[in-house]
Amino acid sequence: MGDTLEFNEIYQEVKGSWNDGRLRFSKQNVVYKSNKTGKVDSIPAGELNLAQWRRVCLGHGIKLGTSTGHVYKYDGFRDTDFEKISEFFKANYKMELTEKDMCVKGWNWGTAKFSGPLLSFDVNDNTAFEIPLSNVSQCATGKNEVTLEFHQNDDTEVSLMEVRFYVPPSQADERQESVEAFAQNVLSKADVIQATGDAVCIFKELQCLTPRGRYDIRIYPTFLHLHGKTFDYKIPYTTVLRLFLLPHKDQRQMFFVISLDPPIKQGQTRYHFLILLFSKEEDINLTLNMNEDDVERRFEGKLNKNMSGSLYEVVSRVMKALVNRKITVPGNFQGHSGAQCITCSYKASSGLLYPLERGFIYVHKPPVHLRFEEISCVNFARGTTTTRSFDFEIETKQGNQYTFSSIEREEYGKLFDFVNAKKLNIKNRGFKEGMKGKNDEYSDSDEDQHDAYLERMKAEGKIREEGNDSDESDAESDESFNPGEEDDDIAEEYDSNASASDSSDEGDDSEDESSKKKKPKKVVKEKKERKERKPRKEKKQKDAGGPKRPMSAYMLWLNSSRERIKSENPGISITEISKKAGEMWRQLGKDEKEEWETKAGEAKRLYDKAKKEYKESGGGSTTSTKKESKKSTSKKEEKKRKSAGGDKDKERGGNDSFKSKEFIETSESSSDSDHKSKSKRKKESDEEEEEAESTPANSEEDSD
Repeated sequence: MGDTLEFNEIYQEVKGSWNDGRLRFSKQNVVYKSNKTGKVDSIPAGELNLAQWRRVCLGHGIKLGTSTGHVYKYDGFRDTDFEKISEFFKANYKMELTEKDMCVKGWNWGTAKFSGPLLSFDVNDNTAFEIPLSNVSQCATGKNEVTLEFHQNDDTEVSLMEVRFYVPPSQADERQESVEAFAQNVLSKADVIQATGDAVCIFKELQCLTPRGRYDIRIYPTFLHLHGKTFDYKIPYTTVLRLFLLPHKDQRQMFFVISLDPPIKQGQTRYHFLILLFSKEEDINLTLNMNEDDVERRFEGKLNKNMSGSLYEVVSRVMKALVNRKITVPGNFQGHSGAQCITCSYKASSGLLYPLERGFIYVHKPPVHLRFEEISCVNFARGTTTTRSFDFEIETKQGNQYTFSSIEREEYGKLFDFVNAKKLNIKNRGFKEGMKGKNDEYSDSDEDQHDAYLERMKAEGKIREEGNDSDESDAESDESFNPGEEDDDIAEEYDSNASASDSSDEGDDSEDESSKKKKPKKVVKEKKERKERKPRKEKKQKDAGGPKRPMSAYMLWLNSSRERIKSENPGISITEISKKAGEMWRQLGKDEKEEWETKAGEAKRLYDKAKKEYKESGGGSTTSTKKESKKSTSKKEEKKRKSAGGDKDKERGGNDSFKSKEFIETSESSSDSDHKSKSKRKKESDEEEEEAESTPANSEEDSD
């Protein structure tokens, strides 16, 4: 038998709803942690005085009782777990796990027993059902009846509203007393808030963001009373899950957040968080409405009768003492601007996202708290509106997704390092990879559309690069991109179906004049494009067999100091290591730097010597031969391109003799002038070809 026993998928009933969690039995205590809320129940082993094994609706269950009067029930065990748990209880807790049968007769009369926080209805000494009195919200009495009303739980599909007990009269004098006694037993353990007595202290006109407005907060020993102009809220301290104290990004205000389960209600609205906003400059002097002895006995030094200081500090201190919960503050995370939060948007409302040591919290509309335990994975996604921002997506194990959008791009590095350090599952390992990658699970999302667009732009970029390398493609692009010029005329000529027999000797003077005006502009364009194009520089190839270059003094020092920097700054990123190392190097004295500079000089001398020996032994000659062979092959390719370009122009030249009917009907005198202009143009084009050393002029220059 080991020191601990652990069980998963163990259920606890909370106001009619089954919440699953993990249960662990150890020698010191029994610990149950809810998967939904993260709340931990710890029962010391020395306080256990009751352990029952019962058959319940979810298989088998355990009922544990303590000497302080608390009762805990956990269901979801298998029948085979009984022997294992029973032996563990005998060995470690020195108590037996007894089997207890439940009554399933369905009778509606029996005996009501009050045992601690439970009302048990027994039939023939077997329990038919039990009611946790903490779930009772109201208790009303009638002539012979007692009516119990219950708190409602939003997570349940079906809720129990009320139960009525008929108390039969035994004697005329005792009838009313038995009903009242029943009601008093219920109210003594029920969660019925009654504002009796004076408040411990009162905070006037506090600004509340959720629910919105200004409220007077009255602090009572067992509950919190929010009194506003429109609404009043009474919050029992048992419903408070967590307390948060968060600094605003402007460093002048503070958020105090109270997490509630169950939430407070106003109509159909549920408020799971109570958010107060304080100014750091606001101070207060507070006097508790209690004797000094009572304060010392009740709060054990956590509070004093007279307190003064910043308003947010006093409120948080009082709440911590009364609720008996720790206050969660931001951890070591610092954003790009130095703040401990990130500005973002959630559901079209701008707010602040705080990375905590064990989760994330977003304030303030609507507030969201996500624990690392319930997070399945996170995702860094491209911003939908602009490339200057990105989205941070969180997916929970229950399948819910939270998207925090419009986060500045500069925050990515810090947030990614934080998520990586907390060992959360990142769906796309890295921001750039996430933009490129395509995820089958989100095939219809906006991310994939952006990725497709990015791939298309890359393909177009490759086509442009290929076009810059080949002159042939330039000639074709010059031809095709001439809107409103000769292309339109040539298309008309093809459509006219004119005969091409005598058209080569005829032409039009007006056509020649217009072509003379247009063509020099085109030639200038080509010249400019050719001047802008520059040959690409060849990369220097490294000689794999040669000696490696020596490191500088700084790099030698950095290699020896890197591990020391990491140990002094745990969790530091790679970029921060280089920054820190640069600062430390600048602060080094001359004597310390000289030590590393002499080492670097010695390494340089050894490198020069090794390089000289390598060259003398014939090393490095292979690279020069490779360069010469590359040059010879590039010259051959250029010759092939020129010859191919000339052949293409000859083929295109067949269109010179094609003319429409309008040109055939003109006089022979115009054709003579046309021949002269042709010869002049050919000479000009030949001179331009020699100057540019590229492909011949295109078909449009030779036509007409």
